[in-house]
Amino acid sequence: MSQPTAEIETESWIEIVRQKVAALRFGSVQIIVHEGRVTQVESTEKTRLPDTLVTVAKK
Repeated sequence: MSQPTAEIETESWIEIVRQKVAALRFGSVQIIVHEGRVTQVESTEKTRLPDTLVTVAKK
């Protein structure tokens, strides 16, 4: 049996979100919605510096 198109689209963006979250250590994943549909998934990754580097830079 084939799945309705809406179900396939939902599974598709959910899988994209899962992959982006799994690839991040620190950051965020943003889901953009237009007219009730997910149209874009964005991810932003942060690079955290160890405390020792931050302390040295302040001196």
